[in-house]
Amino acid sequence: MSPPSTGLTRALLSSTVLLDTTVLIDALRGRNQMRSHLAEMIASGQTLATSTICIAEVYGGLRPGEEAKTRAFLEAMEWLTVSGEIAQIAGELKSGLRRQGHTRSIPDMIVAATALERGFSLATDNRKDFQIPGLILYPMP
Repeated sequence: MSPPSTGLTRALLSSTVLLDTTVLIDALRGRNQMRSHLAEMIASGQTLATSTICIAEVYGGLRPGEEAKTRAFLEAMEWLTVSGEIAQIAGELKSGLRRQGHTRSIPDMIVAATALERGFSLATDNRKDFQIPGLILYPMP
């Protein structure tokens, strides 16, 4: 009988990486060589996914003329919705961090909870806001 799976074990075994809004924006705007990094991830067998929260954040910051390119880019990955369990985990994360004196946004906690609940690592350029026990941050360039 094998030991129960932990978040760390599941994230290390998963071939899916959850992309945070910062990574999506960098790729769309051609920053930090993110497009080539994502292409390397796909070539190495990683599946790219994002939270519907990140989709909303990206569309909320669109510049005129970016709609078609953005839609094509985002439709190439899996979109993960917010379940009741993810919402509960996000609220518990926010509450626990607040008790420790750390303020985090609900959207960031939903993204973190999605990665934790699914057992995925999280790719983000905003690592300081995702220092959460059990959450595996994907190594970024």
